[in-house]
Amino acid sequence: MNLNDLRAEAQRRLDPAHWDFFAGGAGDERTLRANEAAFDAYRILPRVLRGGGARDLRTRLLGDDLAVPVLVAPTAFHRLAHPDGEAGCARAVAAADTVMVVSMAATTPIEAVAAATDADGRRARLWFQLYPQPDLGFTRSVVRRAEAAGCRALVVSVDSPVFGRRERDLRNGFLDLPPGLCCENMRDPETGRVRDIVMDDRLDWTRIDWLRGITRLPVVLKGILHPDDARLAVAHGVDAVLVSNHGGRQLDGVPASVDALPAVVDAVEGRIPVLLDGGVRRGTDVLTALALGAVAVGVGRPVVWGLTTRGEAGVRQVLDWLRADLARAMTLAGAARPGDLTPDLLRTGVAG
Repeated sequence: MNLNDLRAEAQRRLDPAHWDFFAGGAGDERTLRANEAAFDAYRILPRVLRGGGARDLRTRLLGDDLAVPVLVAPTAFHRLAHPDGEAGCARAVAAADTVMVVSMAATTPIEAVAAATDADGRRARLWFQLYPQPDLGFTRSVVRRAEAAGCRALVVSVDSPVFGRRERDLRNGFLDLPPGLCCENMRDPETGRVRDIVMDDRLDWTRIDWLRGITRLPVVLKGILHPDDARLAVAHGVDAVLVSNHGGRQLDGVPASVDALPAVVDAVEGRIPVLLDGGVRRGTDVLTALALGAVAVGVGRPVVWGLTTRGEAGVRQVLDWLRADLARAMTLAGAARPGDLTPDLLRTGVAG
């Protein structure tokens, strides 16, 4: 009936250690829980008697027209969830006419993800998520692979100078992929060896400037929570920011993404798009984020749940549910299109 039902089914199907990898967060998982719970503090104050007929969910983002303001956020190890893996997810995204952000830690090479087509022969629009590596030559080669595969943006994760402490994985001893699976985008072009992803604690704004200098792709910074960092992103010529706490998997105790969103929107002053991921489970969550100023939202774990239960068809089911739920919520709130969603449609501080 809904994404919570799908979550329960995915948990039944997955190896417990693999479920914990996908479901878990850092530390005491306070931020993980807060990402969903924070949406409960918002209430929608609908407008009535507005007519408008069918909802138009189309959204323009970084030069592309998307059918719905919902993206597939980057998540690792899709083939751990289902043999369809990232290619199956890409086929579902192509059918939904939106964007998939392919993880650097994908278990399918970016070239194969880009080549996947849906039943009508369409390919997904892809962005590529990047952890900049200390080896600049290798980082450049990964960027070139993403460009050659047709990716339309780089999504740079900037919240990971080190790995968060994920205690579920430590308890389970889940520290590497099982035999037969690897991070295919980390394969060295010269040796064929699959490198480990290195979290670089020296990453700073000069590396972002360097990335912008080696590619013509739009650069999106993922992991922005502080409004001053959003202002710096604008100053450094970044094309968009993604308000995210890494699904609660990095620094535990940071704000829920939706709570950090308004200050970031205010900081960029409309100069670049602001996106959000973390805790989106209903169309009303999408509506809330858009009303607070996000141009689109990303969903991560729900896509993994759909992939786990039914492969490509499960991912399509997740995206179809969210599209229909958003359209229904907008109709009931009196909004015909995403641009009609404004902060005056929300109230906060309501108990219960």
